[in-house]
Amino acid sequence: RYSFLNGRLAQLYGVEGPSGDEFKKFEFNDGRRSGVLTQASILTLTSYPERTSPVKRGEWVLTNLLGDAPPEPPPVVPALDATQSSHPDLPLREQLVLHRADPGCASCHKVMDEIGFGLENFDPIGRWRDQAGGHPIDAAAQLPSGESFNGPAELVEILAARREEFTRCLTEKLLTYALGRGLEYYDRCTVDRIVSQTQAADYRFSAVARGIVSSEPFRLRRAVEK
Repeated sequence: RYSFLNGRLAQLYGVEGPSGDEFKKFEFNDGRRSGVLTQASILTLTSYPERTSPVKRGEWVLTNLLGDAPPEPPPVVPALDATQSSHPDLPLREQLVLHRADPGCASCHKVMDEIGFGLENFDPIGRWRDQAGGHPIDAAAQLPSGESFNGPAELVEILAARREEFTRCLTEKLLTYALGRGLEYYDRCTVDRIVSQTQAADYRFSAVARGIVSSEPFRLRRAVEK
C-alpha cells in the first residue's frame, strides 16, 4: 500500500505530502490504492485517451495476473462505439451491458467487464473520481465464481487470494523471458514443479527465481538436428 512519489505524482494521486522533484516513500491510508493494479501507469495503459475501458482493464488482469487470457473477439462483433452512438446518455456500464448482449460475447465479457467495473473509480489516467459523465460511479460487481465486491480495494483482496494462479502466471512469464522463447507443452512439468516449490516456500519470489535458474530448460541446451 505504498509507492514513491514526487510533487507531480502526488498531485496526480490527489495526496498531500511529497513535494519537489525528489521521490519519497508514501503510504496510502485512504483505502483506495493497493499494489500495482491501482498504479496510475497500469490504469492509463488499460484506458483509451478519452475514457476508461473496463474491458481492457479486465483483460489485463486476466492475462498478466491470472494467466487466463480471453480469446480474440469474433470478427463480426460491432465496436462499442456503435452502442455509444445509439445511447449517448447512458453510463458506460449500461452501454457495456447492451454491447455484450450477444451470447457469443457474453461469456468472455462477463469475466473481463466485472473485473474492470471494480476499477471504474479511476479515470483514464488513474485519478480517483466519484462520478463520470454526470453519473455516480458504480464499482460493485460479481465474478462468475460468485465472489462479490465493491470498489478496487475489495477487488484487490479477491485477486490477492488467488496466489496459485498468480504464481503460475508469473512463473510462465519469467521462464519465457529466461529462455528467450515461448513455452512448449513439454515445459509444463517444469512450471508445475516451480509452482509446487514456491507454494512450499510460502510463495516467496526467491523460490520462483531459484526454481527457474535450476530448471533443466534453463540449464541445458537442446541439441540441434542436422
